[in-house]
Amino acid sequence: MQIEQNTSLKPYNTFGIDVKAKQFVVVHSIEDLKEVLSLENHPNKLILGGGSNMLLTQDFNGIVIKVELKGIEVLSEDSNFVTLKVQAGEVWHDLVLWTIKNDYGGLENLSLIPGNVGTAPIQNIGAYGVELKDCFESCEAISVETQELHTFTKEDCHFGYRNSIFKQEAKGKFIITSVNFKLTKRNHKLHVHYGAIASELEKEGIKTPSIQAISKAVIIIRESKLPNPKIIGNCGSFFKNPVISTAQYQLLLKNFEEMPSYPVSDDEVKVPAGWLIEKAGFKGKTFGNYGIHKNQALVLVNYGGAKGEEVLNLSKLIQKTVKRIFNISIEAEVNIL
Repeated sequence: MQIEQNTSLKPYNTFGIDVKAKQFVVVHSIEDLKEVLSLENHPNKLILGGGSNMLLTQDFNGIVIKVELKGIEVLSEDSNFVTLKVQAGEVWHDLVLWTIKNDYGGLENLSLIPGNVGTAPIQNIGAYGVELKDCFESCEAISVETQELHTFTKEDCHFGYRNSIFKQEAKGKFIITSVNFKLTKRNHKLHVHYGAIASELEKEGIKTPSIQAISKAVIIIRESKLPNPKIIGNCGSFFKNPVISTAQYQLLLKNFEEMPSYPVSDDEVKVPAGWLIEKAGFKGKTFGNYGIHKNQALVLVNYGGAKGEEVLNLSKLIQKTVKRIFNISIEAEVNIL
């Protein structure tokens, strides 16, 4: 374990923002992690997983800890279910592909989501009608203050829409070291009616889909809409889809007849933030070397050399404009540092 000095974080965040960490260290074990956390002369600590859900706006005057714990372990299984323990440093999409290869169902709709396993529960990642919490059993996390390991059950995590205890009262207090998932071995519960999955399967002539076919469809859809962060800097969806009252939605329909929505409860609906941003005129707009992606208005992009503060200011302009036009507040999904 070696602590580096004045390290650029450009390779470690999918937005490709070039800011520096005063100190930087990669940890490959819980023992290394405990050792770094116990260093008294490093009060400011930033935990880094896959770097996919953050916008860095300034240099970090402290130590950045890159978590690289690896491993997938079968804890238990019967004829119907398998429980996996997955270390925090595993790449999320690699885990999904591994489960599909073994015919374990539950994560297929979450294919190609960027990031690592350890950061996935923090915002309860989700896509195409499925959220992480649907297959989540528990996670282990280390206390930043005491270096003790704690187990968080699904109930403990207080999962919500792109939300959890780790974004609220436990924010900055714990580092997730591993996650347990309960997946199906047969009678998979398939989710094919959300988004473009059904039409993609129809295009392929698939009437009785498998989890492999669903994953492939999701990958095709995501690749057609979302830029590869290795080519164009981005962190996927920048904003959450707002939830508004049904009454407000009915009022908006008078001026915006084609506004889509998805029911959340008897008196609330979810409105696609991408649709709002596109209707506000931002889709595909560029501002020098940054802007909004041409195929997906939810995605803010860095074409190379953009500063985090510039992207942040653009996000604020989008929020302000959407609020003015629709009287709807859209909230950033990413962590801004």
